[in-house]
Amino acid sequence: MCTIFVCYSMDIGLIVSEIKRWMDRCMDVLTRLDYGNATLSGLPAYLHNRLQFVLNVSARSIAGLHRSTHITDALDSIHWLRAAVRIKFKLAVIVYRALHSTAPQYLSDMLRRVADVPSRSRLRSSTSNHLVVRPSRLLTVGERSFASAGPRLCNSLPGDITTAQSLPAFRRKLKT
Repeated sequence: MCTIFVCYSMDIGLIVSEIKRWMDRCMDVLTRLDYGNATLSGLPAYLHNRLQFVLNVSARSIAGLHRSTHITDALDSIHWLRAAVRIKFKLAVIVYRALHSTAPQYLSDMLRRVADVPSRSRLRSSTSNHLVVRPSRLLTVGERSFASAGPRLCNSLPGDITTAQSLPAFRRKLKT
């Protein structure tokens, strides 16, 4: 009986250490990909493809899949979004946090609701939760700045997502 318990506890120890190793690899990959993720909004498709390739290789490594197997199921099983969607998700979360004063103040200062602008208070859009999209002179860099890309993304979301009461509810609605 004691021998069975020792073998069983050794198996559990191996399983726990394998799960810990898997989680460490997941977190390492995601933190490196998520660093500065909001600045990647509006990148050309070929750069998104490069990021997706890194994400796919990491997911295959974590899941122990062969190079030629499809990656979609593996990404779903480890709850990873595709690179382009992940960038938009992170940007939307930062905008939500900035609007609800849980992000740094300098980010909150870049966002204004249409209803808060005196010259637009009589417009129909002032009754919605839309944000003012700042015009930019530079299409390549200016359109990708937080002050421009954040409000544009937030305005494109459905109303039930933007009116979420808490950050976990917002994230849940945004992922579905």
